[in-house]
Amino acid sequence: MDKNIVSQTVSQLRATFNSGKTKPIEWRKEQLKQLRRLIEENSSTLEKALREDLGKSEIESRMTETAFVKGEISYTLKKLNRWMKSTKCLMPLMLQPATGQLVYEPLGVVLIITPWNYPIMLLLSPLVGALAAGNCVLLKPSEVSPTVSKVLAELIPQYLDHDAVKILEGDAEGTGLILEERFDYIFYTGNEYVARIVSVAAAKYLTPVTLELGGKSPVWIGKGVNLKHVVNRIVWSKFINAGQTCVAPDYIVTTPDIADQLGKYFIKSIKKFYGKNPENNMDYCRIINQKHVRRLKNMLDDIDPGQILTGGEVKIPEKYIAPTVIDHVSLDSELMKSEIFGPILPIVRVNNFEEALQLILSKEKPLALYAFTKNKEEKSRLLRDTSSGVIGFNIPVAHLSSPKLPFGGVGISGYGNYHGKYSFITFSHLKPILSKPLWPDTMRFIYAPYGYMAKLVTKLFIGR
Repeated sequence: MDKNIVSQTVSQLRATFNSGKTKPIEWRKEQLKQLRRLIEENSSTLEKALREDLGKSEIESRMTETAFVKGEISYTLKKLNRWMKSTKCLMPLMLQPATGQLVYEPLGVVLIITPWNYPIMLLLSPLVGALAAGNCVLLKPSEVSPTVSKVLAELIPQYLDHDAVKILEGDAEGTGLILEERFDYIFYTGNEYVARIVSVAAAKYLTPVTLELGGKSPVWIGKGVNLKHVVNRIVWSKFINAGQTCVAPDYIVTTPDIADQLGKYFIKSIKKFYGKNPENNMDYCRIINQKHVRRLKNMLDDIDPGQILTGGEVKIPEKYIAPTVIDHVSLDSELMKSEIFGPILPIVRVNNFEEALQLILSKEKPLALYAFTKNKEEKSRLLRDTSSGVIGFNIPVAHLSSPKLPFGGVGISGYGNYHGKYSFITFSHLKPILSKPLWPDTMRFIYAPYGYMAKLVTKLFIGR
């Protein structure tokens, strides 16, 4: 990636935005429809690319990537007229006669940087919001998923307005060149380390950012729940995309009486989902590359083989790690020091709910917190005493599927949110407008020099 090309690309986007081309609702809707066409007419190509990079099955590719984005587009097209309408605000008596309103206006030139784990959804979903809000957009896909990156780089110019939406491929050095440019907004999804680099670059121009990061999302399992159903939901949410999901359950925390029963349920559930040998199952994904397989293997090497309830098989050349559940995991284990981001699920034993709560509070605020419980007090304590991007009671991960729920982190798991209307808001500036006629000139009562009327107005409307 060449610095001159980057600068020229951003300048072209800036010129397009300044022309006003992207502001009409007709343009916005047309771009969204074109993006939907891109997916519909190239679904097979996109699914093959996902298979090449991540080993995703056709169904999983549709469920978590292409169909997800199509749903987001359809919802946005349905609601966009309403979102763009100005809102009237009643002005206080001291300003009367006057009218106030709120309008959403586009921010300008937006940069979207995305990771490799959901390379279509995490690139195109924020793009939906950016286009709906009337922005010009520079897309930077991840070089770690090269097949998808190449396909999108070829398709996007064919379907979207090439003056307003551009995509640049490249490695980390190329991303650094892009970050030297000035943007009106930066939307980054990825890890904490790169998020700090993005934040430093944004600070140079005081550019606002959204950071969608990750963390160790805990799962509390309380007493009296149906463990068969609980485990099925955990297996689905943890091992989809081979655990390479930012909101996947990262570890289970529960009491010994429940932990003792979990092994048999996990063995049955994983076998039901992926067969006796998940390596041969087309529905089970692969790790993105050998580097990440080695990272995960290093975590497993820290574990006594006797702790493994199921799984544990690692094949580096094939980028395969079996769905793995590990019991009696200590807090000083490598598995508990950082986000796992793979198909390994530790079980941490505690004596009671209070210990579980303290464990959760001892760690950074997670992107998601999940709890399977019938206990109202436990639910109340989790809601009151913890902080997380989202709480899911009896259901992990599925909150992503609703455009009516904002998705985002808190603290070290990120800040800002998107999906549905929240994407439109993220990529817009909410501008207040105040209009007041010159006559009658009610403002004269508070002009200097301050006399009796100024004192009276102050007393009536301010209180002193």
